[in-house]
Amino acid sequence: QVQLVESGGGLVQPGGSLRLSCDASGSTLPLYVIGWFRQAPGKGREAVSCFSTSDGNKYYADDVKGRFTISRDSAKNTVYLQMNSLQPEDTAVYYCVADSSWYGSAWYKPELYDYWGQGTQVTVSS
Repeated sequence: QVQLVESGGGLVQPGGSLRLSCDASGSTLPLYVIGWFRQAPGKGREAVSCFSTSDGNKYYADDVKGRFTISRDSAKNTVYLQMNSLQPEDTAVYYCVADSSWYGSAWYKPELYDYWGQGTQVTVSS
């Protein structure tokens, strides 16, 4: 059973930075994608970023491009999300996700991912 454990959330002022971490364990199959979704109050889950081990590329939602950076430490099986220039609209619960399939251009669809972490709260407020 795949376990994804997030850490690093918290309260930050607008314009500030946070780094989220996701530790993955327990997979008996290769994980071809690992990344991040988020869910703001009253909204559905939306894609933030992912790293595809299938094609080696990184993918970002349009509203985080240039501000967020995903990276991976394969030795530790850990994925990071460096979030800079945070804004109040980035406030959400952030979830680490993974799957043993790669969905290409459909990567942003939450229903495709089998594995989810418990989430970590990010609040951007002055």
